[in-house]
Amino acid sequence: MKRYLEPQLATDLGQKMVFLGGPRQVGKTTLAKSLLSQTKPAKSQLGYLNYDIPQDREVILSRTLPDVDLLIFDEIHKYRKWRNYLKGVYDQFHPEKRILVTGSARLDLYRFGGDSLQGRYYYLRLHPLSFAEIGGRTQSDLEQLLKLGGFPEPFLGGSEARAKRWSVEYRNRLVREDISALENIRDLGSLETLILALPERVGSPLSINSLREDLDLNHQTVSRWLDVLERTYAIFRVMPFGSPRLRAIKKDRKHYHYDWSLVPESGPRFENMIGSHLLKWTHYIFETEGRELELRYFRDVDAREVDFVVVERKKPILFVECKASGEDITPSLNYLKTKYPETDAVQLYLKNGREFVSRDGVRSLSAASFLKTLI
Repeated sequence: MKRYLEPQLATDLGQKMVFLGGPRQVGKTTLAKSLLSQTKPAKSQLGYLNYDIPQDREVILSRTLPDVDLLIFDEIHKYRKWRNYLKGVYDQFHPEKRILVTGSARLDLYRFGGDSLQGRYYYLRLHPLSFAEIGGRTQSDLEQLLKLGGFPEPFLGGSEARAKRWSVEYRNRLVREDISALENIRDLGSLETLILALPERVGSPLSINSLREDLDLNHQTVSRWLDVLERTYAIFRVMPFGSPRLRAIKKDRKHYHYDWSLVPESGPRFENMIGSHLLKWTHYIFETEGRELELRYFRDVDAREVDFVVVERKKPILFVECKASGEDITPSLNYLKTKYPETDAVQLYLKNGREFVSRDGVRSLSAASFLKTLI
């Protein structure tokens, strides 16, 4: 399957070095290697160098790099002097050689440590598969994606049982490898308990106090662990959108999972899937066009709530409400649309709905119709 970032990668590699980030097992290495097949066949596979492989590590450290058009460094951030190393390679070989750097969540964190690479690379994030990326057209396609999640291995496996087994193993490796390498967390068992408690809380503002009481932990620990889970792409969090005239809440964040198949209830899982698609779209637009898009949600002191608000430079450009089945437009979405009449507003339904435009200009759409217009 051709991934959505492939054309952008090809363009950016012709200009600078590229760092490719994103969740583990989202397909970064597969995407990187697919680019090798487009180079000179006789030597193409020599361009992939994984720091975890002893033979490749020897090539990297000895600087006996292969004579190829594209060099791919995987997991090189595990080398203590990796920034200066890449700076030297880039300064010596660019533009004769294209350079792609991939790795785990640690790459995203470690790239900020110093300015030796400043101005020498683009950064792109690879997200799980989306409805548009799989070529989805039908309701069956949508429900399959909702059931299996967007990570390539479980989705392409086509089995819900296999997808659940994959999720368990994914969580174990995330905790034991990525998180333990990034943070000094001794009580990994309690961290796993926190991870297991989160899916049932999708769709509502996340109360740290409630989690703290349920897990018998202090507020600071729970808050820090949520930050860790976000940095390692287990979850993403959405800030509230509002202004004084809306009387909106300003602090409580909602959270969602990159692997939305973890969410047990159909309604919250559907909302999570839509949120993941919108996050993927906003990241893509920001990283390829430079437009400063953010994903937020709306809730005010009168308990009016809209699931998602896409903001550009603090101004809303899109309101999205998610419903399991077709219904009348929710009062909250109508309310927000009247406050911002020039902002596009859509209510998405998973099934059994009809497409129309309300008197206030809110569109009612099937999720399939909307998602195929995104990335």
